[in-house]
Amino acid sequence: MPLAFAAPTEDAIPVHIIDADGLDAALDRLSAPHRAWVEMQGFQAGLGQYLTLPDAEGRIAQVLVGFGTAAKRARGRFHLGAVAGKLPDGTYQIASGLAGSDLEETALAWLLAGYNFDRYRKPATPIAALVAPAGIDAVRIEIIANGEALTRDLINTPTSDMGPADLEDAARSLATENDADVNTIAGDDLISAGFPLIHTVGRASAQDPRLLDIRWGDSGPQLTLVGKGVCFDTGGLNIKPGASMGLMKKDMGGAATVLGLAQMIMALKLPLRLRVLIPAVENSIDGNAFRPQDILTSRKGLTVEINNTDAEGRLVLADALTLSDEDEPDLVISMATLTGAARVAVGPDIAPFYTDSDAHAAALTQAALAVADPVWRLPFHEPYETMIEPGIADLDNAPKGGMAGSITAALFLRRFVESPYIHFDVYGWQPSAAPARPKGGVGMGARAVLAALPGLLNI
Repeated sequence: MPLAFAAPTEDAIPVHIIDADGLDAALDRLSAPHRAWVEMQGFQAGLGQYLTLPDAEGRIAQVLVGFGTAAKRARGRFHLGAVAGKLPDGTYQIASGLAGSDLEETALAWLLAGYNFDRYRKPATPIAALVAPAGIDAVRIEIIANGEALTRDLINTPTSDMGPADLEDAARSLATENDADVNTIAGDDLISAGFPLIHTVGRASAQDPRLLDIRWGDSGPQLTLVGKGVCFDTGGLNIKPGASMGLMKKDMGGAATVLGLAQMIMALKLPLRLRVLIPAVENSIDGNAFRPQDILTSRKGLTVEINNTDAEGRLVLADALTLSDEDEPDLVISMATLTGAARVAVGPDIAPFYTDSDAHAAALTQAALAVADPVWRLPFHEPYETMIEPGIADLDNAPKGGMAGSITAALFLRRFVESPYIHFDVYGWQPSAAPARPKGGVGMGARAVLAALPGLLNI
């Protein structure tokens, strides 16, 4: 079911959001019996604390929800999404206490709290419904919530049902829903079409590797999104240990994120031309798997020495990025679950990104703060360029030593793009449940990019 606000109703239960510093003033507005009830229950307006107030017949008359202090709120996001899942069944409306970005964040959190991945189990009981608060763009928030839900669904689906062919089906479905064009190049056709790295990485899989190409819009600046679509990563002949392979269904998290973002852009009908490129492969082991110390020639003509078959994501992205450059877009953004080094550097909650443009970095940083989608700029550090040059070929796909792994991967990708370029090295997984974010697949950076697009593309 789509994530959506409830229709307005006279029976909606009012919800009052109370800052800890405003508790006394809020209590003064209550009736004497309700004030006595609040004091007896020990409600202090702590962050995420809530209390239902009964009417004369014992039904819920209103709800008080604590918004805590600014210091407490700064230690997380979507705090009130946790309350949405705890309230008794019914329809609620936010009656007071929030405005501006706080109100928008809470409304989005309420919708996202209703997300459930129930493809393989009995559907969960729906959470309490929320009437769209006055003063927000309800349609936009619903679109964003459902774009995020698409990303989560794609990541959460195991590779048995989300291999390269299934990812293609998902992309085609999205394109059909939004009157977009889609083209696919698959199997050995990738060789004749000039995508040797995509073919090489995916050729050992039971499902053919493929390149998915979606186009939408006929006017405005061109934005090209490139998403890593490695539907499962065994590591290839440099096979991962079991513990490292356990979450590899999420290695197509970059593709899932750009598809979710593309859904937002198309549904909002933004004034731009959109292209989405997804190299969809499975990095498997078979007699024809590529090997360590192979030297491969990319679509761009740069040669790559393979020093670890588990550094395959940058290979498939290299060919896709080369294609992205060929029609001279105004901006290319790649998203990929590319390196463990990024997760070690900033943890699972922050989407690190790379750009040579200070203006782009500022636009992204400001937008991320406004929409509670944390990002952090990491550097294209020029002195590390020599680390990706092996001597025997133009590039090394896995520099030895393990130093600056996310930066060297980003520098590798930059070699294949001449257009204005932003790269995100995302994790794509929520390791433990948090407000509005159940354990499992999660979008990272997409809402920040969406909010930043006016500044990034002057639209």
